[in-house]
Amino acid sequence: MSNQAYQEELVSETDSSSSDEATGSEDEVAAWIGWFCSLKGNEFFCEVDEEFIQDDFNLSGLSSQVSYYDYALDLILDADSPSTEILTDEQHELVESAAETLYGLIHVRYILTSRGMNAMYEKYKACEFGRCPRVLCNGQPCLPVGTCDVPRQSTVKIFCPKCQDIYYPRSKYQGNVDGAFFGTTFPHLLLMTYPSIRPQRPPEQYAPRVFGFKLHSSALACAEGQSSGAHTNSVGGAAASNRNCTQRDQHMQQARKREDESGPSQTKSNQRRHT
Repeated sequence: MSNQAYQEELVSETDSSSSDEATGSEDEVAAWIGWFCSLKGNEFFCEVDEEFIQDDFNLSGLSSQVSYYDYALDLILDADSPSTEILTDEQHELVESAAETLYGLIHVRYILTSRGMNAMYEKYKACEFGRCPRVLCNGQPCLPVGTCDVPRQSTVKIFCPKCQDIYYPRSKYQGNVDGAFFGTTFPHLLLMTYPSIRPQRPPEQYAPRVFGFKLHSSALACAEGQSSGAHTNSVGGAAASNRNCTQRDQHMQQARKREDESGPSQTKSNQRRHT
């Protein structure tokens, strides 16, 4: 190998090593976010841009909702915080839990921005949120949605744009994710932003049949009326029987009372008269 070729190879190795170091430093910056989004059950989350997290305006009001806020924020951004060395193992666990909560609260704000919505749109096109379990929706891709914007109130659900109903995720791990980390607004705002992905509602509806014949609504109403009528008749018959027993007891009590008032002589004369 000539000296010039050796120098060129050495330069190329140096450039590749420097580029690897740069890539490694970028991976370190997004290490916690990438790790969190890769956890089993966190497939619905997208990776929030570091610039969005570093902007204090985007995080306004979150410090009062999350304990160990500063430590949790440093953990999300992989920032070196020397004060974490004084924390106990139990406090470290609390900081990790707080970081997951803080990231979820940041995430629900991020996916309403243009960049966040575009990231979720790409996940939707890849069917990463699952498909509608309804048969007549023919595997329509779904979107994550929360039924409440307050944390720790309900878990995340999936919303079907075709039948416009919500369902539980198939994975039990995804079903344990807080619905407030996606919010009640996201899927509907996404469909308004990208109207081309909004499907038409299915024209067909499932029709129940008995021996091949469709059930009319009046048939179900009639069956319900007969059931309630039979219940009413049984209740009314029992009430009438109870009234008859009560009246018979009252007549017997009145007869005994008259006998007691007439005395023994009147009773004997009544007996002689009958004999």
